[in-house]
Amino acid sequence: MNYKAISQSDFSLDYTSGFSGAAFDIVEPATGTVFGSVNAATADEASTVIERCKAAQPEWAASTFEQRAVILRRFAQALEDNAELIHTWNARECGSIRPKSEWELQACIEQTYMAASQAQAPNGEIYPSTMPGRKNMRVRIPVGVVGVIAPWNFPLLLSLRAVLPALAMGNAVVLKPDPQSFFTGGVIIKELMDAAGLPEGVLGLLPGGAEPGQAVVEHPATGMIAFTGSTAVGRSIARHCAETFKKTSLELGGNNAFIVLDDADIDSASSCAAWGAFLHQGQICMQSGRHIVHEDIAGAYINALAERANNLYAGNPFTEQCHLGPLINQTQADKVKSLIDDSVAMGAEIVAGGTVDGRLVRPTVLKNVTPEMPVFKQEIFGPVAPVVTFKTEQEAIALANATDLGLSASIHTGDSAKGEYLAGLIDAGMVHVNDQTVNNEYHIPFGGLKDSGDAGRIGGPVNLEEFTHNKWISVMNKGIQYPF
Repeated sequence: MNYKAISQSDFSLDYTSGFSGAAFDIVEPATGTVFGSVNAATADEASTVIERCKAAQPEWAASTFEQRAVILRRFAQALEDNAELIHTWNARECGSIRPKSEWELQACIEQTYMAASQAQAPNGEIYPSTMPGRKNMRVRIPVGVVGVIAPWNFPLLLSLRAVLPALAMGNAVVLKPDPQSFFTGGVIIKELMDAAGLPEGVLGLLPGGAEPGQAVVEHPATGMIAFTGSTAVGRSIARHCAETFKKTSLELGGNNAFIVLDDADIDSASSCAAWGAFLHQGQICMQSGRHIVHEDIAGAYINALAERANNLYAGNPFTEQCHLGPLINQTQADKVKSLIDDSVAMGAEIVAGGTVDGRLVRPTVLKNVTPEMPVFKQEIFGPVAPVVTFKTEQEAIALANATDLGLSASIHTGDSAKGEYLAGLIDAGMVHVNDQTVNNEYHIPFGGLKDSGDAGRIGGPVNLEEFTHNKWISVMNKGIQYPF
């Protein structure tokens, strides 16, 4: 590789993108250190990359499943062999603590092996016919070129969860990672895929922000867009793709409910809440964002969660052991502080945290929260746990559903059967009983409802349908004579 990540004193950036667009900086969130800059792709340059992928895709689709599987297995091994490099970049570029980066990498390795096995999955079905002698086949065919636009918070995982199945199904891929995670979510993937033997042109990498991203969405050669990011951008992508009936897989924002009933185990619930609210500084679409707690146990729950929050340390994940790293940029840190301050001005009370030091935000617990407050209404994307209380289960469900978003939710109760029943009443694509909201198992379909996405699913067997088109082929042994 033409860059290295070894130690704090021996960390350099020697990378040339080969594009001529406006330069963007590679910044360490914890310190503000600028490692270097990378030129973005212009719209015309992005178009050239997409056309190159389009040209390479037919031969890749015609390769045997064994050839595709071998390359993916080599890539999985390359991920494992380069673990320290990946962890360094994930810490320095994205503010990830080591355990988060280790989980993310292992999930990617497992998903790679799953994608390799899916390359040999049955690619269709045979249906009966009302016509004697006709064989009806439904076959899956590659979409062609899949555009993957990935975010910065879990950059390796959220790039690869689309890149891997798309490649396994015979598609070419154009990957446009977020500029704030360009190396972790882009360069490392491209270079390790090249090292694994992926044919030239099958995976294109585009640096930059809106301009190359828009080119990927609008180019007629991209047959599908897999996007993870904000609801506002996802809605814009959906509108454009609808005009040309381009396939989409949109995983968007979340403002997830964490319901605690009066019969819940408070120790377990507060542990799950701390993990769901504060993991990766709360910068997760599945974050436990709205803590909806029965009024009879709210005091005990708030005290238990505040104690856990006060025991967490925020720091630089590359130079010290810490539970939380920095937020990705100062704008996001300022936004989180504003949400806290505005809600406090409306009557919320800080029980723990509430302070911001640069990009480090202390894990925060708020009580006396009402549904009108910004911390309840908006996706926070920071380490904040606002607690609102309820009296009846019907009120809890109404509070949980009082949002346009519907990604994830959880319910804590001593009666798991009741929890399962209530889970069916929550308007979310994923609901977990006696667990937290930040759950992701690579073999299980993942996705949200309402403004959290287009109800597409990624993960496990649904990948076979998500990254292909269906075609009906019928065959007669000899021609038919019709009445005309």
